[in-house]
Amino acid sequence: MTAEADLLIVGAPVYTADPARPWADAVAVRAGRVAAAGPERDLADLRGPSTRVLRLDGGLVLPGFQDAHVHTAAGGLELAQCDLHEVEPAAYAATVARYAADHPGDPWVLGGGWVMDAFGVGGPHRSALDAVVADRPVLLESTDGHSAWVNGLALELAGITRATPDPPRGRIERDASGEPTGALHEAAKALVGDHAPEPGQAEWEAAIERGQAHLHRLGITAWQDAAVEPDMLAAYRAVAERGRLTGRAVAALRWEVEAGGAQLADLVERRRTGTVGRLRASAVKIFSDGVFENRTAAMLEPYLDADGRPTGNLGIGMVAADELARVVTALDAEAFDVHVHAIGDRAVRDTLDAFQAAAAANGRRDARHQIAHLQFVHPDDRPRFRRLGVVANAQPFWSCLDGYMRELTLPFLEPERAGWQYPWASLRRAGAVLAFGSDWTVSTANPLREIEVAVRRVDPGDPDGEPFLPDERVDLPAALDAFTSGSAYALRLEAETGSVTPGKLADLAVLDRDPFDPAAGPIAGARVLATLVEGEPVHADPSLDLG
Repeated sequence: MTAEADLLIVGAPVYTADPARPWADAVAVRAGRVAAAGPERDLADLRGPSTRVLRLDGGLVLPGFQDAHVHTAAGGLELAQCDLHEVEPAAYAATVARYAADHPGDPWVLGGGWVMDAFGVGGPHRSALDAVVADRPVLLESTDGHSAWVNGLALELAGITRATPDPPRGRIERDASGEPTGALHEAAKALVGDHAPEPGQAEWEAAIERGQAHLHRLGITAWQDAAVEPDMLAAYRAVAERGRLTGRAVAALRWEVEAGGAQLADLVERRRTGTVGRLRASAVKIFSDGVFENRTAAMLEPYLDADGRPTGNLGIGMVAADELARVVTALDAEAFDVHVHAIGDRAVRDTLDAFQAAAAANGRRDARHQIAHLQFVHPDDRPRFRRLGVVANAQPFWSCLDGYMRELTLPFLEPERAGWQYPWASLRRAGAVLAFGSDWTVSTANPLREIEVAVRRVDPGDPDGEPFLPDERVDLPAALDAFTSGSAYALRLEAETGSVTPGKLADLAVLDRDPFDPAAGPIAGARVLATLVEGEPVHADPSLDLG
């Protein structure tokens, strides 16, 4: 006699993401795993007296989304701070003033979420903050986390004047007379940030649970937290040990450039102690460069000025190419998966060279090295991802004609290089494994909104607008796979998750509509009704009857 299922899900098509059998009509779950997926009538024998039945009225069942590059802990912390995400730029000052008034006992006003394209190349000015908060320092990070907006009191506290030099790997924005404006880029952020109060472990633990809940509401069951520092890892471990980590998390431990090779032994120890329950500290994150909009992405050719003439600026390489190769080789020798932030084409090439050097020195292994963001990829470098076994860790929400692209990117590029951006289809054609991530809170954590952009290459704020490099669009199955089976591979979870396959863990998402149906409306309009981890709900819409 066949053992009965604990849960049956019926009444909606199932996209399995399993190439051998991509579609089913129903799913049976037993002991936290997929017992069967197929026609509903074939699963009838698995229903017993104790079986819960989730009977849907259409929609779509699919593997739980897995975010290959997100900042769950930092995002959860930011949700409790002065949050400028989804705030219109005209309302930034009022929002900061309101937050400061509501938190009179806080020694600093901390938060973030402002967009660079609201201010132009020069960035925001301290005067707007000085006008609303004069009694304490203000430090607000941009959405991308690569710039900070501070008030005059924060500059004074940090001792930043016109005589202060730019730090290595950073830049202080200055006005025409040389005075600091209040915009700090890359390493210059730390000149103020080092004076701000640090969250305690209890705050980080609450932030992880808050961020996790946010991801679960969006159908996400696993993620890679893409820059985890020691205090964050300690909080992750505490949450996991208490059984409160309901998603699967890979902690990518942050590589500190200043510490050099001396930190390697500590990273190995943190991997050992930070692997518990659903948490694995198995990756290391390196920043290879900055971002294009503040002119710190490392480029092969100089940025253009506002008149279209080449400048002397090639961006900022956070790690020299030869040093990056040594670091990656050392980490690879310790069996870490190396996760590199690379925006510019020079940063991408240097990183691929580093992975090639590691393979030459240590031999090829089943590494899951990856390059994240990939805004500019030289055509000559695209086939190297397959040859080197490097995962293309892509953030699809950016691949459209939004304000950043129109105002801060395209005017400063030659047309040929402008066409090298976010080449998702080209990378797939070249054989790369494509894994999608959100980089939340840099952009939305909603995979369905991300997928909409990947499929259409259109700004979500202008759905009838012009597609950006439409030849680089991917179809819906490819986009779903990149957020499920592709990201599971990047996270080393593909043996247990990433598809609705018998024997795998029942990490599932349930949508209120079927995006494959042309009559269902925009992909981004779909809503997650339930998120299941090992068959148990970690998010459920009140309208659902989960038995």
